[in-house]
Amino acid sequence: MTTSPMFSLPVSARIFGALGALSACTSVVFSAAFAHLPVFAAGVPAAVQTALSQHQFHSVGLLITGLAIGVCGVSRWSLAAGGLMLVGLLLFSFNLYARHVLGFDAWRAAVPWGGVAWILAWLSLAVACFKGRVEPSGWA
Repeated sequence: MTTSPMFSLPVSARIFGALGALSACTSVVFSAAFAHLPVFAAGVPAAVQTALSQHQFHSVGLLITGLAIGVCGVSRWSLAAGGLMLVGLLLFSFNLYARHVLGFDAWRAAVPWGGVAWILAWLSLAVACFKGRVEPSGWA
């Protein structure tokens, strides 16, 4: 009987997978909280609904990025995809939450950049999957 080596995911795959799961958890918590916050007694604004749906969708994107790294390997493109997904969450969703829940409006101009970050994240992920296994030193 021969034993095969255990399958092990790269650290970056585990990090993006864990961040994706935590982000998805946060989106559910925010969704429930926003349904009951007094500031939204008249209803949750469309911008916050959009932020929630994009938050949930790109949480899955982080999970997919982690899985893609496990399948296709670590590359600059896959690391960029995960990083850009996180940047998009901060600049878009969390920025809109801060504006509508806390009244913090100083970074309003950053919201479109969050969308740009997500577009670049998905394009980076496509390139990473197309190129296949390239493992740079460090995050492997």
